Amino acid sequence: MTFHFPFDNSYAALPETFFARVAPTPVAAPRLVKLNRPLADRLGLDADWLASPEGTAVLAGARVPEGAASIAMAYAGHQFGHFVPQLGDGRAILLGEVIDKDGVRRDIQLKGSGRTPFSRMGDGRAGLGPVLREYIVSEAMAALDVPTTRSLAAVLTGEQVIRDPIQPGAVLTRIASSHIRVGTFQFFAARGDRDAVKALADHVIARHYPDAADAEAPYLALLEGVIARQADLISRWMMIGFIHGVMNTDNCSIAGETIDYGPCAFMDTFDPKTVYSSIDQMGRYAYGNQPPIALWNLTRLAECLVPLLSEDEAKGVEIAQTALGGFAEHFNTAYLARLAAKLGLATVQDGDPQLCQDFTAAMARGRADFTLAFRRLSDAAADPSDLGDVRALFEDTTAFDEWATRWRHRLAAERQDATARQDSMRAVNPIYIPRNHQIEAVIRAAVDRDDFGPFEDLLNVLANPFRELPEFARYAVPPQPHEEVLQTFCGT
Repeated sequence: MTFHFPFDNSYAALPETFFARVAPTPVAAPRLVKLNRPLADRLGLDADWLASPEGTAVLAGARVPEGAASIAMAYAGHQFGHFVPQLGDGRAILLGEVIDKDGVRRDIQLKGSGRTPFSRMGDGRAGLGPVLREYIVSEAMAALDVPTTRSLAAVLTGEQVIRDPIQPGAVLTRIASSHIRVGTFQFFAARGDRDAVKALADHVIARHYPDAADAEAPYLALLEGVIARQADLISRWMMIGFIHGVMNTDNCSIAGETIDYGPCAFMDTFDPKTVYSSIDQMGRYAYGNQPPIALWNLTRLAECLVPLLSEDEAKGVEIAQTALGGFAEHFNTAYLARLAAKLGLATVQDGDPQLCQDFTAAMARGRADFTLAFRRLSDAAADPSDLGDVRALFEDTTAFDEWATRWRHRLAAERQDATARQDSMRAVNPIYIPRNHQIEAVIRAAVDRDDFGPFEDLLNVLANPFRELPEFARYAVPPQPHEEVLQTFCGT
């Protein structure tokens, strides 16, 4: 049985300085763990063939399909504020691009496929735990309506990788609108290669921001487009309690998708200072810091584009600064609109922003569970006089009680039917998220016992995060003290 990937590669047509041509490293005994059949169909791929031994060999990097680009992309990046002039795909290979059934160009990338020229002493491999984490969280994000890379497949390699502790090796097949990052622009800007920056910008405009091509100032329109998408993306993260964990510029997608799920996590108890990443010792990428860090990253992009914005450097800087000044409005507008929807406010009235912000302040003071506080508020929307289940989540109810009185009064000014309000709130307030302790339990079952049943069960629950079902009740429960996961790890 043979299948030909419908590759239509564009990035590989850029100058050779943009990437290194490299083949995946063969593996000992590839074994398919999970294939995302609906996604395969959307990509125009034959799921049955991908699940066959021949297809599994491709997904494991043991065989390169005809027409593949097979490249490792070059990029730089600021890591925790410190610039590294060369990073690149140290353990990932871009097989190529396909046009999906919606007419959208998608990258197909193997992550954990072996060493590349950018590996920097690393083994180029991935452990099973991080692969399962990325598969679970990226697919959950898609179901939660957050722009994200997707997971097409997870494959065991039949080999062990040296981590702490040693664990089975695996390869993730990742799908993205592209893998171009802020750090990709930085790679060339740091070398003073204006022509490469321009070529990359032109490629990104054609691929992700086609309207910018017709603008009076195309590169300014590009910058403004990236700013708007990042502001919207971060507002979506904030609404589900998501913490990326490593918001370095090399993890900031130009397409506006969430990318690189390393030490990411979802908050249980709400606290804007929450950090899970074991390598974020200073809290740079804490939950509440994500909006200003996004702006910091976008400023690094703007610096790269200054030569394209104007021949006069001072004028280019001024143009960039004006564009960056729009981030706050984009973010605040999106954030407050989504927060208002989560609280059942269908119209806009004076005082709404303060009411919205005061609820998050009450959650922080009361140490309430982020996801359940909003969900139980949704359940109570049909009868706002009964907030007992919500109130029970707060250790300190002082701020919540005062807020609840104001919320009831505000809802009385809405014309929306109470049942309709409840339905609309449940549609934006999930009951199920990939909680850290549940992900860890899945990983332990797979790594320690070769049991992928819990992995499949969790994926099944997270596929419909807004629909509450009695048989899934345990997946909505926050961790007990002994189950709490306080640190997450990159897995590199």
